[in-house]
Amino acid sequence: MRKKTFLSAKRSRGLALLACLAVLSMAGCANMDKVANLGAAVGVATGTIDKAQAKSLCRAGKAVAKTFQDITPSQEYYIGRAIAASILKRYPAWDNPAANAYVNLLGQSLALFSDRPETFGGYHFLILDSDEVNAFAAPGGLVFVTRGMLRCCRSESALAAVLAHEITHVQEKHGLRAIKKSRLTQALTIIGAESARNFGSEKLMKLTNALEGTLADITKTLIDSGYSRATEREADQGAVAILKRVGYDTRGMVDMLTVLEERTHGGKRGFAATHPPPKRRIRNLKNAVDSGPAPAVPPERRERFLALANAL
Repeated sequence: MRKKTFLSAKRSRGLALLACLAVLSMAGCANMDKVANLGAAVGVATGTIDKAQAKSLCRAGKAVAKTFQDITPSQEYYIGRAIAASILKRYPAWDNPAANAYVNLLGQSLALFSDRPETFGGYHFLILDSDEVNAFAAPGGLVFVTRGMLRCCRSESALAAVLAHEITHVQEKHGLRAIKKSRLTQALTIIGAESARNFGSEKLMKLTNALEGTLADITKTLIDSGYSRATEREADQGAVAILKRVGYDTRGMVDMLTVLEERTHGGKRGFAATHPPPKRRIRNLKNAVDSGPAPAVPPERRERFLALANAL
């Protein structure tokens, strides 16, 4: 009988702590830490939870509160650097100073005409020495494009479209949205971990261990899974707006997508895995791109792009 009473009491404390966590999850972002501390104090005073469990509740509250803090420009920069480092572990940089200088010149020019021309660490563009067709934008303005992607561009307008698309990802903080979600997951994981430590759920403890290293998971998502279709559509629309401001023929984007359709059709890796089908993207841009006679291309643009194309 005594053992049964002990287990019932332990179960009651567990339910009480989980109830506190449920209230915590519904509290306003700015008040979560305070609610957690208050709940813990009341729980200890009434004997519902012990001091160890109260400490767990406070730690969970701080984790959730931190989840919803605005990411500062400097934090975005360092998060972007961490993600960039992970990308460079998978894809080596292309050792071609002239080509990288050209892509940086073009990218910097486009970024100046975006809705976010400045970031904490500035925009930086780098060519990856890979035949895979892909491009990535890490938070803060670190943009990567593969040689395989560059080969899909038949003009500087097409290349500008690729870079403007990635700049829009930075401009709209699409990467940070994914990071915030995973930071929330991390906070909820800590809550689960505290429950597991107090109430002996081995499965929950194993789950907690499996969910560690969220930054690596974010990078994997950006590289292997890609953004949602709605997010990619927003990046395409933003790219067209930038191209128009700079004076590029926006049909270069359609041309680039047409080549991508031909070269990635049916593929399950790289660009095909991380972006919606090019045909759908072309349809979505139907009313946004230029029409009528194509403008004359300045000789300088044609010559510098030809130099890049020959080097690829």
